[in-house]
Amino acid sequence: MTRLLLATLLLISPFALLAQAAKPAAPAAATAAHPEVVLHTTQGDITIELYPDKAPKSVANFLQYVRDGFYSGTVFHRAILGYLVQGGLYTRDLQAKRTRAAIPSEADNGLSNLRGTVAVARGADPNSGTSQFFFNLVDNRRLDFVGNQSGLTWGYAVFGKVVKGMDVVDKIAALPTRGMGPFAGDVPNPLIAIDSANVVGEEPPATENAPAAPAAEKPAKADKPAAKTKG
Repeated sequence: MTRLLLATLLLISPFALLAQAAKPAAPAAATAAHPEVVLHTTQGDITIELYPDKAPKSVANFLQYVRDGFYSGTVFHRAILGYLVQGGLYTRDLQAKRTRAAIPSEADNGLSNLRGTVAVARGADPNSGTSQFFFNLVDNRRLDFVGNQSGLTWGYAVFGKVVKGMDVVDKIAALPTRGMGPFAGDVPNPLIAIDSANVVGEEPPATENAPAAPAAEKPAKADKPAAKTKG
C-alpha cells in the first residue's frame, strides 16, 4: 500500500509542478491581449493601450506603422484646445509621408471618443484612414458612430487609450498655434515631433521600411476630423 501511494505521488508531482510554473504566465497573456505602444516625443513619452478585441484592423494597422518605424520624425500638426491633438503623417517640414493603403472604418465597435482615447483620423470617406490618429482631449461623443448614412454620421474609430502621459498630450494642446505649410492654422508652435515609437516588450525598429502602397486620397485634404463648432 505504501509503495502504491508513493508511485501515485511520483506521477502527480510533475503535473503539479507544471501547473505551478504556468501560473506566472497569466499576466503576460493579459498584456499580449492589450498591447501597449510608447510614443517618445519631444514633449515627453505617451503610452497607449490598444484594443485589438474591439478594433482589430485599426490596431493591426497602427502596430505595423510603429514596427516599420514610420512615425519616427513625424509631428503633431493639429492641436485644438478642448478638442483634440492630431498627428502621424507629416514630417518636421510638414511634408506628407507615403502611407500604405487605407483601412475599413471600425467606428461602430461600441467604443466612444472619450477623453484620453485614441482614434483613427480620416477624410470624408469613412474608409480612408491610414497612418494618422488623434487624441481626444475631452469627451467628444459627437465623433461617435451614429449610423452608416454618411461620413458625418459614421464617426471615428477608437482603437486605444492613453494610460500614461496624458499630461504630455495636454501640454501639446496648450501650445500656441499658427498657420504653417499646407495648414491655415492649428499647427503647434513649436512643432512637437515623435522621435520614435515602439511596442512595449519588443525591440524598437532599427530603420523605417517603405510602405507597400500610397494612400487613396491626398493627405492634405484627408484624415481629418471635422473642425469643432461653437456651442
